[in-house]
Amino acid sequence: MKTAYLDCFSGISGDMFLGALIDAGLPLKDLEDVLRTLPLEGYTIGAEREKRNELTATRFIVKLDGAQKRHRGLKDIKGIIGEGELSDEVKDRSIKVFESIALVEGKIHGLPRDEVHFHEVGAIDSIVDIVGTVYGIEALELGSIHASLLPLGSGFTESGHGRIPIPAPATLALLKGVPVYDSGLNSELVTPTGAALVKEFACSFGSMPPMVIESVGYGAGTRELPDRPNLLRIIIGKEETGNQVETVEILEANLDDTNPEWLGFLMDRLFEAGALDVLFCPVQMKKNRPGIQVQIVARPHQKDILTDILFSESTTLGIRFRYTQRKVLKRESLRIDSPWGKMDVKRVTGPEGSILFQPEYESCKIIAMEKGIPLKEIYYWVISLNRNRKEREVYPDAGTSS
Repeated sequence: MKTAYLDCFSGISGDMFLGALIDAGLPLKDLEDVLRTLPLEGYTIGAEREKRNELTATRFIVKLDGAQKRHRGLKDIKGIIGEGELSDEVKDRSIKVFESIALVEGKIHGLPRDEVHFHEVGAIDSIVDIVGTVYGIEALELGSIHASLLPLGSGFTESGHGRIPIPAPATLALLKGVPVYDSGLNSELVTPTGAALVKEFACSFGSMPPMVIESVGYGAGTRELPDRPNLLRIIIGKEETGNQVETVEILEANLDDTNPEWLGFLMDRLFEAGALDVLFCPVQMKKNRPGIQVQIVARPHQKDILTDILFSESTTLGIRFRYTQRKVLKRESLRIDSPWGKMDVKRVTGPEGSILFQPEYESCKIIAMEKGIPLKEIYYWVISLNRNRKEREVYPDAGTSS
């Protein structure tokens, strides 16, 4: 499998995403054959080579034979996708994209998800954009997709609901938990379809992960922008082994009036909710009062639930947050044989490919309690495994990783 990076310097839309995939090597004929299995009529697709600021790109085009004003609901779209000759993965991921749009549209308009009738997103061109993009990701064997931070525009645009502000309310709702910034342009850069696709497929937002580049594709948008080429760039390659870069969010709060007995409970709740790390650091605060700084490392989509816990379980009145990147080594959990029976350990792969075994605290704790032996003795045994570099001699009876 390959990895890809979406360089969204001019935002993202469904047709730009699909155009970039075609430009990077997705055969248009294969795409057309797949889309023709959907029970949709009255359209043709094409791809044209166009220039944006003297950069050549592919613009994906859906041409309608006549006026298409039908408003489809989620049930209709599920039926259309279900009848297509698509893999189960493409069907499931395409439906998930439409469900995410239906969910936010329902909240915006006060309707249950299944009662939402799509306007622009239910049109033939949007169905083609979404299903075609999901198929293209599978066809190009993109195992992981990363994206840059997303630029947002401003102003107003016309929609099936009338004149609405930019970014569209659905776009903002879909991008909850995603790092964005103001582009300074009076133009729509991220569409609801683009937002739903990038939210579904991107596993991180920020800098490009380490990779060996194999191909680059440019998808052209329809408008000319005043300060940049209206393009989406996709960079496809083989991911560098041994480490990976991912986007995380840092949440911070300073506490000078919280009962210390509450802090342990707070930490437990944060970890149970999915925090990657929780730190308590002593600080000296205003009026020279001693306090505690709480720092939480989390994935971007966890922000809301973790901030709710921090507000409810501490006395803080405000929480700072920011996005950053971290590089992590490849690790997996293994269940191995030990002198005390089966136990879990971490197997970590170093940048140069070396293997390092590390103790799993909870597994070691259980053995220490059940066998009545010091915890450090179990730790020392696991660490001693690193002296043997031949993995098959280290854990000949090891099961599969979990």
